[in-house]
Amino acid sequence: MGCYSEMSGCGLAGIVNRDAKPISGKFIYDSITSMKERGNGMGAGYAAYGIYPEMADYYAFHVMLDDIDCESEVNTVLGRSFRIVKSEIIPTKPVPSLYKKTKPPVFYRYFVEPREDARLPMESEEDLVVRVVMTINDKVKGAYVISSGKNMGAFKGVGHPDEIGDFFEIKEYKGYIWLAHTRFPTNTPGWWGGAHPFTLLDWAIVHNGEITSYGTNKRYVEMFGYRCTLLTDTEVAAYLFDLLFRKHRLPIRAVFMAMAAPFWKDIEHYKKTGLDKLYKMAKMIRTVYAPAMLNGPFAMLFAFKDGVIGFNDRIKLRPFVAAEKGNTVYMASEESAIRVICEEPDRVWMPKAGEPVIALLNHCKEEDICYPA
Repeated sequence: MGCYSEMSGCGLAGIVNRDAKPISGKFIYDSITSMKERGNGMGAGYAAYGIYPEMADYYAFHVMLDDIDCESEVNTVLGRSFRIVKSEIIPTKPVPSLYKKTKPPVFYRYFVEPREDARLPMESEEDLVVRVVMTINDKVKGAYVISSGKNMGAFKGVGHPDEIGDFFEIKEYKGYIWLAHTRFPTNTPGWWGGAHPFTLLDWAIVHNGEITSYGTNKRYVEMFGYRCTLLTDTEVAAYLFDLLFRKHRLPIRAVFMAMAAPFWKDIEHYKKTGLDKLYKMAKMIRTVYAPAMLNGPFAMLFAFKDGVIGFNDRIKLRPFVAAEKGNTVYMASEESAIRVICEEPDRVWMPKAGEPVIALLNHCKEEDICYPA
């Protein structure tokens, strides 16, 4: 359902500056476009953090509209639950080659703050945002929320990464975290809403591979009120992360142990080698969160306001490389995509299968990365 081909198609790229210093969008643009051959022009996108410093206290809804006439209904749905502080069309630049593929939708952004009287009993502010996102995606014909976090945004569509980057003028933005993707869809449609990244609140994910457990994962998250409407398997991974990390408040490593769970033989090996604490945790997670396990070949990058996390499947069927230079960490499908923007990194490595690379901002500690009660 995601991105699969003989050549391990799809390309990923991510950058995070641990000091939260702004990075020009030119760097992520150059990195992902260097892997243009990993895609087929049917999808590309970017996510950036720190791009709206003057509006950082408000949720930034990026909404894709099939037609500008949809905007009034989106405005009405948002207005029931939020005070709309500012709304505007997202600036875009004509890219003639895009129009040969499909007519680009209209992109709108809204900066909003929740109304206290709009929350249901026992509903958190974040739950309200999720509920409204699901309502728009499921009920408003021709409208899809492509990002909904604070001080961040997603930009995506049908095209090669240079075309989408030029369309959204990505080089004009600056952010301390960037994700990018070039897509090679084979068994899901190439449409503007199906391009990566997929987001919810301030989580964003890009993915290379195929989630063969999609049906199980989809049914599991929909038990908790999520709705998968964007016609690709990657969407469910964003909702799983929100469920496990924000709703169930699992530690970061436990979340990824659930999503890329060790084999049972490996869990038993923990016990045989005296790693009793790890054995008990892995066994519990594998048992309780079995429907959250992602099967199939994949490499993924997750981003949120505090950093970027990269990981792949349990036997590393998709390429994934990491590097660092000073206080900047790079992750990509290919080492060349890193070296094109960082010629001499201090360190380059190939992460082990199923083991996450966790690159957090300097003011964050891994043991402190848990969702507040």
